[in-house]
Amino acid sequence: MKAVIQRVSEASVTIEEVEVAKINKGLLILVGIEDLDNEEDIYWLSKKIVNLRIFEDENGVMNSSILNDGGDIIIVSQFTLHASTKKGNRPSYIKASKPDVAIPLYNKFINRVEQELGKKVQTGKFGADMKVRLLNNGPVTIIIDTKNKE
Repeated sequence: MKAVIQRVSEASVTIEEVEVAKINKGLLILVGIEDLDNEEDIYWLSKKIVNLRIFEDENGVMNSSILNDGGDIIIVSQFTLHASTKKGNRPSYIKASKPDVAIPLYNKFINRVEQELGKKVQTGKFGADMKVRLLNNGPVTIIIDTKNKE
């Protein structure tokens, strides 16, 4: 699994001109799923995300997690995170899982993040043409690949 985690002052997702998700302070998470992903990736990534110390503490130092900070989360599926640009100028998405594999893993990831966070998260809609707006705070953007745990 690949995730792009952005600390936001606000974020929203709109589908066909209908706002389906909106948060103020929190995280916007774009997640891409490949066929090699499994429940171990889901558990590791969800725990890592909710415990990331990327919010400022009382001293203005990034030393607080969303668990401490009380923010909200939006999770959006994004198969293009698995784009291969090795050959030519047209990205290949061959590594991105097809919906029959990706949707169950995406839903399990959402559920696991909710368990780790202790509250509901908002989402986009898998496979939909979404308009994602965000005001990145910092900017703070973290990229995590469960196949390359650094």
